[in-house]
Amino acid sequence: MADLVHTVDRRRAQEAFDSYVAGYDAENPRIALKVAHTLRVTELCERIAREAGFTEAGVDLAWLCGLLHDIGRFEQLRRWDTFSDARSASHAAIGIEVLFGRGAEGADALPDDGAAMGIIHRFIDPDDNAEEIIRAAVAHHSDFRLPRDLDPRTRAFCDLVRDADKLDILRVACQDTVETVIGADEEALLASEISPAIEDAFFEHRTASYAERVTPVDYLVNLACFAYELTYPASLEIADEEGYLYQLLRAPFGITRPYTNRATRMLLGRMDGHLRAWIDERLA
Repeated sequence: MADLVHTVDRRRAQEAFDSYVAGYDAENPRIALKVAHTLRVTELCERIAREAGFTEAGVDLAWLCGLLHDIGRFEQLRRWDTFSDARSASHAAIGIEVLFGRGAEGADALPDDGAAMGIIHRFIDPDDNAEEIIRAAVAHHSDFRLPRDLDPRTRAFCDLVRDADKLDILRVACQDTVETVIGADEEALLASEISPAIEDAFFEHRTASYAERVTPVDYLVNLACFAYELTYPASLEIADEEGYLYQLLRAPFGITRPYTNRATRMLLGRMDGHLRAWIDERLA
């Protein structure tokens, strides 16, 4: 496998991203939210890569993968006025179309209203051998599980972007409102019950599928399960340092009132202690 070439020009890439995003409604708060998320994930990708001992070329590529991972979100919002893949199309697939053009693998099923040519070469040179890593990182960043046939280097970058994305999703979930994140009001959240499938996933140290989430509190517990599937040690350190994992279980969205569902209140207390002990053991 050829070595990475150090060709990422960060200034060029950032200008290309800014130019692309400028084509969307800057007054739309959802555009601003997605730009902020992208830049945060980009910073996290760089930090995790450095702490994992990536080469400078690898750190630069990790940074670029973070910058491009959610580029499909802007076109998703323009076409369908939603960030819900279920109500539109896979934002990862849209990202592949935006970057690599109509006909790119994973983009063929989308409505034929996008540009025929992709914009990837605004960010990197045509002969850059990192193109396929970028393609994989964008295509698989939101998959429930990564494909098993990825080569080790590609998997390393995919895992890194997925870690960074999860870390910032935790931040957004804690800082936004219960209505925006879960689609339920505070009373419904505090009265909800943890489903058996979500309880099992938590204590089996894995995330559950979207189909297994039934109640409002299920969503929060499943986000806390992100801790179990962070690949890089630096990612778990960041999660512990920022504390959003614990906030999801103790005071989600700043809600300090106790859960009115007694069983949920007691189970969340157990989960909080279990998660802290699990993380402490790994960071010791």
